[in-house]
Amino acid sequence: MAPPAAAPVLLGVVGDSAAGKTTITGGIAGVLGADRVTVICSDDYHRYNRRQRAALDITALHPDCNYVDILEQHLRALARGEAILKPVYNHRTGDFEPPEYVVPKHFVIVEGLLGFHTARLRDAFQVKVFLDPPETLRHAWKLKRDCTKRGYTEEAVRRELERREADSARFIRSQKRWADLVVRFEPPARPHDVERLDARVTLRPTLRHPNVQRLAACCPSRELVRVSELREGSRTAEQLHIDGRLTAAQAALVEDALWTQRPELHNLLPEQMGQFVDGLEPRRSHPLAITQLLIAYQLLLARLERDRVGRVPARGAALLQ
Repeated sequence: MAPPAAAPVLLGVVGDSAAGKTTITGGIAGVLGADRVTVICSDDYHRYNRRQRAALDITALHPDCNYVDILEQHLRALARGEAILKPVYNHRTGDFEPPEYVVPKHFVIVEGLLGFHTARLRDAFQVKVFLDPPETLRHAWKLKRDCTKRGYTEEAVRRELERREADSARFIRSQKRWADLVVRFEPPARPHDVERLDARVTLRPTLRHPNVQRLAACCPSRELVRVSELREGSRTAEQLHIDGRLTAAQAALVEDALWTQRPELHNLLPEQMGQFVDGLEPRRSHPLAITQLLIAYQLLLARLERDRVGRVPARGAALLQ
């Protein structure tokens, strides 16, 4: 497929290993359409393979272990609508594979560890998202993923988590300050109800966000969707709390309240969102779906601006054809 006439819209999703980056981006890419979205992983830009990292005693989280300068060049090329020859790192084997020819489509999603590490990287994105689960939850996710999908033993995963902690705090979690949206899935405070995660989405004033007070007001059970104000240094942000007990009917009301604020963005087939794999078991989360829709909303707004739409289409699906 040829690149779009207007420059692509770039989304950056950053978070530590097993923070949920692939789950978030997969739902967004699926709903926007595979023929409209290019997804790349910035972790493909590792400088060393797994054996070399062990010999050098360096973690994959350290910038010196990654070709950050090449990633900067490639993001600038993608932002201009130009193709790149992207490296490929196989997380299962810990080694590199032949490079991949990548053509940017209308949307480019870049997920990985160091996407916001430099100003040049950050400037490439129209929307920046940081995933910030509690460390105990992220560790549990990493254990489950690496043991079931990547062939690690539990002992090896725990040892690697401990070895990475200093670099995680210094280089990964420090990138949170650059995000437009900070997404935190966490176990509920309710006892005996740990299966359904709550979501807290911090919406910083670096983007024009939808009116989240309307989203909360539309839910009959007010305690399930609520908004609070968050002070971050000299600026104020809104935080949307989405309870894991939200039903499908209640989630649909929230989704409708989002799209009615911009009718030209409506009809994004939200039933395709919120899907994730728990170990090897497919599941669905309404807080995840609403979070993905909030991000997709920003991408479509940016796409409208890029395309300089002169008239409002009857349905947002027209934007995706």
